Amino acid sequence: MFKIFVNSWKVKEIRQKILYTLLIIAIVRLGAHIYLPGISATTVKAYTDLYSTGTLYNIIAGGSGSSYSIFALGIGPYITASIIMQLLCVAIPTLEQLSKEGEDGRQKINKYTRYLTVVLAALQGTGTAINYKSMMTNPTTLNVVIAVLSLVTGTIFIMWLAEQITAKGIANGSSILIFVNIISSLPQGISALISYAQDGGTGIAKVIGILVLLLIVIILIVRVNDAERRLPVQYSNKMAGRRMSGGSSSTFPIKVNTAGVISIIFAISLLQFPETVGGFIASKPAWLETVIDVLTMTHPVGAVLYVVLILFFSYFYTSIVINPNEIAENMKKNGGFIPGIRPGQPTANYIEKIVNRITLVGAVWFAVLALVPIVMQWIFQVNVGFGGTTLIIVVGVCLDIVKALESQLLMRHYKGFLD
Repeated sequence: MFKIFVNSWKVKEIRQKILYTLLIIAIVRLGAHIYLPGISATTVKAYTDLYSTGTLYNIIAGGSGSSYSIFALGIGPYITASIIMQLLCVAIPTLEQLSKEGEDGRQKINKYTRYLTVVLAALQGTGTAINYKSMMTNPTTLNVVIAVLSLVTGTIFIMWLAEQITAKGIANGSSILIFVNIISSLPQGISALISYAQDGGTGIAKVIGILVLLLIVIILIVRVNDAERRLPVQYSNKMAGRRMSGGSSSTFPIKVNTAGVISIIFAISLLQFPETVGGFIASKPAWLETVIDVLTMTHPVGAVLYVVLILFFSYFYTSIVINPNEIAENMKKNGGFIPGIRPGQPTANYIEKIVNRITLVGAVWFAVLALVPIVMQWIFQVNVGFGGTTLIIVVGVCLDIVKALESQLLMRHYKGFLD
């Protein structure tokens, strides 16, 4: 992997893309430390010393809620809008047809995604600004409106920066920004481990146990992320003029976890929906406080619901992405078949059965890995600030970056083809 980075740096075009990406990352991190208008930095520091305002969804969304910055919403609304549009493209025939119209169709869908991002950012920004009202030196209606406009503008700017990384930088811009925000919280986790290790021999032993567990989780994430089931496909012979063609064999890969981290994002969003609604209420009723407390992932009920929602959304998203009937029909049209399975509906049923089985395996594995930080907090009584969910994202983005650099190098070096 390090050799790929070294070779990439030697190529001028790739080096410029890397530097461009780093420049945008620096801009995002700088904006994460600019407080919203009307919020006192002294008050924020005093408050954050007493309470931990960062949530797991804020980290996943790439937000900076704990710093009360103009980028507090982060890339979250854009990610949510992208997921919603992806689902709508399957549910609404007009959008589905639009997605199949090539580059023009994709540009229109991207435009709709941006509009939806603004709407979601306005809704979420209103709740966030109301929640931050107690931190303002002069909590007037005008200052709240200015805070909302600042949050929405910050989200739009970050969305534009993410698109610039995708177009002119390395890998997917949204993933890069999420990755950077997660890594930025790593020093606090390391500091927590160091302070925990200073408690004595038992503390050091527990820290070593945590580090070993995290290493095992990283290895498992890499294995699950790249794992796939390859169905053998045989193509029958065809007459093309006077020549016989076809008769080749191939494989049809199915990823063990097609949904990936999307199922986790959906699960966290749903669990923290009552907390988001509570942001619009200045004085929360007792029953809402209880619901919010029960639905936290550190609570046994919240942890169980978290796992159930991950399983549900894994199957839901996979059923949208993979259509066994369409795959079987295309396979039949091209003269392909799975050995031992009749073409047509039997093939579709067979593919559906395989997809359901491996989706269960992948969803269970990702649910277990996502619960690692919660289990560590239960067992070791320490919150290290990073764990299964964040590691899934970090490892996945790292693999995407490596693959992007490999493809860039492959486009510019043809030595392997000439040997």
